[in-house]
Amino acid sequence: MSTRALISGERGAARPLVVVFLRGAADGLALVSPWSDPHLPRARPRLRPGERVGARLDDRFALHPRLSPLLEAWREGELAVVHACGIAEETRSHFEAQDLMEHGGVAAGGWLGRYLRTRPAAARGALAGVAIGRALPECLLGAPGAAVLESLEDFSLGAPGPAWRAQLEQLYAMERGRLGAAARDTFAALLRVEEIRRQPAAEEGGAAYGRDEFSTGLRRLAQLLKADVGVEAAAVDLPGWDSHFAQEAQVDRLADRLATGLAAFRRDLGKRWERTTVVVMTEFGRTVEENSAFGTDHGRGGAMFVLGGGVAGGKVLGAWRGLSPEVLEPRGLLEGYGDLPVLNNYRDVLAPVLRAHGAGAADLAAVFPGHRPAPLPVMRA
Repeated sequence: MSTRALISGERGAARPLVVVFLRGAADGLALVSPWSDPHLPRARPRLRPGERVGARLDDRFALHPRLSPLLEAWREGELAVVHACGIAEETRSHFEAQDLMEHGGVAAGGWLGRYLRTRPAAARGALAGVAIGRALPECLLGAPGAAVLESLEDFSLGAPGPAWRAQLEQLYAMERGRLGAAARDTFAALLRVEEIRRQPAAEEGGAAYGRDEFSTGLRRLAQLLKADVGVEAAAVDLPGWDSHFAQEAQVDRLADRLATGLAAFRRDLGKRWERTTVVVMTEFGRTVEENSAFGTDHGRGGAMFVLGGGVAGGKVLGAWRGLSPEVLEPRGLLEGYGDLPVLNNYRDVLAPVLRAHGAGAADLAAVFPGHRPAPLPVMRA
């Protein structure tokens, strides 16, 4: 099925996958606090975790107060959390950890790009893979079709007018095979995006986006998804989580942007949300113990969120052993608390998501080479 069919609305079975990367190592212990663990306030006395507990999810965990816009998704079973999650490799380097996670391990290209290569050839249109921002993220490297869009104006042929484009279309109309098909799909997508730009943006379901860059990016992505231009996978970044200093104010601001943007995106998609999945991930977590600058340093285990109409939500999933010193990973010669261990491999969260989006066992082996998934039950059967 070509992009021309996608934009006509014939492909109602489309299941877009959206990956949100929290760059800078978001503190999972702040975003999803183990509120009942007595070791948390001992390790973070000045960060006052006991006073900053938001809505309690169960007898172990509570959401950060600024994430409260996501509570509706949690209560309706459309948000799942996996804690003590991350990469198997023991690195606290942002660059190395991000590379490993976005490549899906030690492999060429990105895991999301390899996933798109498993899709039917006819579904690899000009906008099959979309990065909302200024650069193509590593996870989309190697994708058969990927576009970087900071705004809808970025997907265009530039200044030349309709006559020039008509000549181009005429030229490529003589092509047979993959080049001709790709060109025709691209021209069809260009026309549809031009129509979107001419129409005033209309959010559905009372969606209220923020004015920050993250919300603006999700708003543009929602426009593309609602226009059925063939988006199979999208990547959106929310940077700035490296909270070595004055963590409370920094995490408050970013958690508010994250929740406001995602809650609006969920409402804006309307019925399309039922077939959309959003994965929120970060390269690693923060130290259990606070530092002397009212912040936390690079740690190990973090937290992931999975949202969508097909998510088996309303649960904190995966292994969890608490914060007692004997279960934490030692930090070399440093005294005090160790790091939250990685008990749940991030690929075991992604694997069932990809499976729900049509990837088979052979596809998963290609997407995550060398890894034998032990999928967590994040998606409904």
